[in-house]
Amino acid sequence: MSTPTPTLWRGRIIALAGIFFIALNVRTAVAAISPIVGVIENDIPISSLGLGFLGMLPPIAFAIAGIAAPALARSRGLDASLLIASAAMVSGSALRAVSDSYLLLALGSLIALAGMGLGNVLLPPAVKKYFPDRLATVTGGYVVLISLGAATPALFAAPVAEVAGWRVSVAVWAVLALTAFTPWLVLTLRSRRAKRTAALDASVVPVVSGISVWAVAKSRTAWAITIAFAVSSIGFYSFFAWLPEILIESAGFTAVEAGAMLSLFGLIGIPLGIVSPILADRVSNIGAVMAGGVLAGALGYLGLAFVPTTLTGVSVVLVGLGTVLFPLCLVLINLRTRSHQGSAALSGFVQSVAYTVAALGPFAVALVRDLSGGWFWPLMFLLISSLLALISAVMLARPSFVEDELGIAVSSLDD
Repeated sequence: MSTPTPTLWRGRIIALAGIFFIALNVRTAVAAISPIVGVIENDIPISSLGLGFLGMLPPIAFAIAGIAAPALARSRGLDASLLIASAAMVSGSALRAVSDSYLLLALGSLIALAGMGLGNVLLPPAVKKYFPDRLATVTGGYVVLISLGAATPALFAAPVAEVAGWRVSVAVWAVLALTAFTPWLVLTLRSRRAKRTAALDASVVPVVSGISVWAVAKSRTAWAITIAFAVSSIGFYSFFAWLPEILIESAGFTAVEAGAMLSLFGLIGIPLGIVSPILADRVSNIGAVMAGGVLAGALGYLGLAFVPTTLTGVSVVLVGLGTVLFPLCLVLINLRTRSHQGSAALSGFVQSVAYTVAALGPFAVALVRDLSGGWFWPLMFLLISSLLALISAVMLARPSFVEDELGIAVSSLDD
């Protein structure tokens, strides 16, 4: 049954707030630890491999969430699933703040990141559910907030830890996560009231119905987006885990200065989040944009490897420009599908597979660092892995849709 096209905001303010506050919180736990690991080690010993494992946790948690999120949304509903995600963000960050052992620190990280992983996967379908007429606009907005949420902890973690201690520095992100909890609680209660007077809203829950998450593996477009997403995630999470250590050891930066550079890296995502949806929607050959991002990132890695003390900020910015692949992939998840079901299936497939691969990045960097005794070869590892995204650039040069490649007619799916 067709429904009238909604106005831009009327009746959707709470949903917009929920989407934006989830986006603001889905990266805070990633960036909150690495700038202050030296301070945390005064209370909780963390080895090099232990830090590498913490760096692996985000993509591991996000990969698991990629598998679990569609099933959770199917059984609990999209709104309730995002409520669960926000609750996990709050409780996990709080547990990290009170941890007195590495085990509890890692457990709190896993819980917080699992919630963030659910948010990652469910944000694109949520946008398609509430704003089908404003996909690029709302996606661009939430990608900007993801970048802001990644950059803010990196900028403030060390200064707050110096003034109030590392536990307060970590706890503030649990408080911030409460902003995502409230709108999804309201929407969940509203949805449950509606279900008591109408049939289960299978028509508005954008989870797989007729399209298996793993059936998407037969789509060429799905694999192209997955490769680009995986490559971008390897670099992103490796950088957030190790950039402060790289700059402290190779360029003589202080912890606060290194945190500022990490924040700069995260802030690059803000203009990229604004520009990427426009490019994805209007540029006929999106592969060329991807190739440009790969080239920028490669130059940045070379700068940090060969001249870490010269134009350090320029090198960090270039690597940051390489992460344009991330917002492009998020937009393409909706632009390269024709249905809610296709968007949810593609989102789950891309993020589960990509984050599984990306989980090896921070740990591989730690291993190469320990074997080589320096940061040159770890940076070369990141450079070489980034070049794999050129495969995606070629595969995505022409527009294509997942449902078409799977031979699925949108009219055959439950609305």
